[in-house]
Amino acid sequence: MLGAIAGDIIGSVYEFSPVKRTNFPLLQEKSAFTDDTVLTVAIAESLLIGKSYAAALKHWGRRYPNAGYGKNFYQWLMSRCSVPYGSWGNGSAMRVSPVGWAFSTLEETLKQATLTAMPTHDHPEGIRGAQAVAGAVWMARRQHSKEEIRDWIEHEIGYTLTATVAEIRQSYTFDVSCAGSVPQAIQCFLEAGNTEEAIRNAVSLGGDADTQACMAGAIGEAMWGIDKALEAAVLEHLPENMLEITEQFRTRFAGQNQK
Repeated sequence: MLGAIAGDIIGSVYEFSPVKRTNFPLLQEKSAFTDDTVLTVAIAESLLIGKSYAAALKHWGRRYPNAGYGKNFYQWLMSRCSVPYGSWGNGSAMRVSPVGWAFSTLEETLKQATLTAMPTHDHPEGIRGAQAVAGAVWMARRQHSKEEIRDWIEHEIGYTLTATVAEIRQSYTFDVSCAGSVPQAIQCFLEAGNTEEAIRNAVSLGGDADTQACMAGAIGEAMWGIDKALEAAVLEHLPENMLEITEQFRTRFAGQNQK
């Protein structure tokens, strides 16, 4: 999950100040975690202690109410009820990466990805986005090749991955839909050689930078790990309660990377 957090923090300063290049400063004074990190930690805690996904999302979201949530999610977060609102946005995909580490089969991973989406993003596109990211993380940490991941995404998830990062970048703009942001983030991973490159590719699209870098970084970490210097720099941006969950999750699940 640290790749997801790294992508979020790195992309945070570019979400509303987009860049169309990969040679940008990774971390700046204003770099900070956003809702992507908060909700990723929430899913991780749910997997660690058995709390329901909805309860964990509300618990962590309310602890950090100013993390940059979308309007509909914020209303759900602060509401006394937990009725899903049919979202097709990429919030389901940005928070799901811990699921890709926690289960032994792809079938169970996809089932749990659906369950993480359902409290809010119960639209078929919201579910598809969550399944795509969780499945790609599962395959990457189980040592499947990028070609195998691409084939699975195209044939089982149904996303088209024909456009290159350079081609996407030319005309790409801010898009919070799963359909318009998740396949592009996956392509950023597919054209990278390490986790940092995946994150840089995602930010360079000039779109929803923190969320797309979160998704690309999550898959990248599952395949390549994360550079120790970058890891240390990212961890400095997290409060103690998030560090605790992150460490507990990595201790329990990081070794589960065998095919």
